[in-house]
Amino acid sequence: MRVILVDDDPTMHLILRKMLQKLPEVHVAGAFTDAKSAVSFLQEHADIGLAFVDISMKGENGLEFAARLRSSGSPVQLVFVTSHKDFALEAYELSVIDYLVKPVSQERLQRTVHRALTNWRAFQWTTNQVPPPQDAERFSITALGDIVVSNEAGRVKWISRKCTELFAYLLLYRGRRIPRSKLVTDIFGGMEQAGAENYLNTTVYQLRKSLEPLGMREVIRSENDGYAIELKGAIIDYVEFEAKANELHTIDSDHVEIALGVERLYTGDLFGDKAYVWAIHETERYSQMYVSFVKRLAAALISLRDTSSASKLLLKLNQHNPLDESVIRQLMMIREMTGDKKGLTALYTDYVRLLNRELNIRPSEELTGLYDSLVQACMDKKIKTAKL
Repeated sequence: MRVILVDDDPTMHLILRKMLQKLPEVHVAGAFTDAKSAVSFLQEHADIGLAFVDISMKGENGLEFAARLRSSGSPVQLVFVTSHKDFALEAYELSVIDYLVKPVSQERLQRTVHRALTNWRAFQWTTNQVPPPQDAERFSITALGDIVVSNEAGRVKWISRKCTELFAYLLLYRGRRIPRSKLVTDIFGGMEQAGAENYLNTTVYQLRKSLEPLGMREVIRSENDGYAIELKGAIIDYVEFEAKANELHTIDSDHVEIALGVERLYTGDLFGDKAYVWAIHETERYSQMYVSFVKRLAAALISLRDTSSASKLLLKLNQHNPLDESVIRQLMMIREMTGDKKGLTALYTDYVRLLNRELNIRPSEELTGLYDSLVQACMDKKIKTAKL
């Protein structure tokens, strides 16, 4: 996907270019310091899928630029990158797909790009393929790290937290009728029965109203004193991740790039920081699926001696769960492969201290033995090098 940068600070062009270069799915096609130049470029290049736009610019500001594109019917997706948090509500009224506050982290940028790519691919499908049946919906759903629903008309603006939760619940059980009694228990548990049922009625109404601007009101169906969600042709990120991860039974040199692309699909735990009690099992299942996949991918990268890529992936797992010994084991092997005896010792020592402090236990004999053998291997390499 080709993207452009619109910011009156050239330094931000350099920063974003460097960050976006790490994402092989996108290519920066142009960078502009004013909105007028960007509009002219977009008029001549219809293949641009995404624009990163600053809000506070001289001349036409980012909000005015976004409003102009929307009024012209431009399909270009917009992401605001700004130092100001005050314009978030106004930005979403313009149907931007994300609002990033500087400084932007690589992980946060990656999540945004993934969302944009999902939307862009869905749009490309509708324009390049045989027209779908009249009743088929084409939209994308991001549920890893967030809950976002969008199509070429824009993105859903949730009316309330409970209508977001109801959508997430029905999404997880898509295609099935969920009795009202179960929804009341799982989503409105703890409330008085009559009040909970009234709250459910209000939430169903709010959910349909939230989906209506995107032409999706009818995906919420009432069936035999229950509700179901029918999604025809939707691109759902966690479904895509699971399917592609399961397809890669073996990760070898021919499949590493594909596997790296699959890893990038996982932009956060299911439903992000919402922590719905009823979703705990599935959230953990997808998290463990991701961890298992990354360990397999890291092992393949280590065997191909791509220690840099393997280390980056493993450090992400280590940050998520510092107590996972299998991740420490792989990181230790990388330290030995790169001849980093000091780093190997620091990694092992820090892990021993963590176990003692948090669990009052010592590392396994297997890990201790591995550490000793890797340290000896580092010393042998150093001696061999000195003799040459």
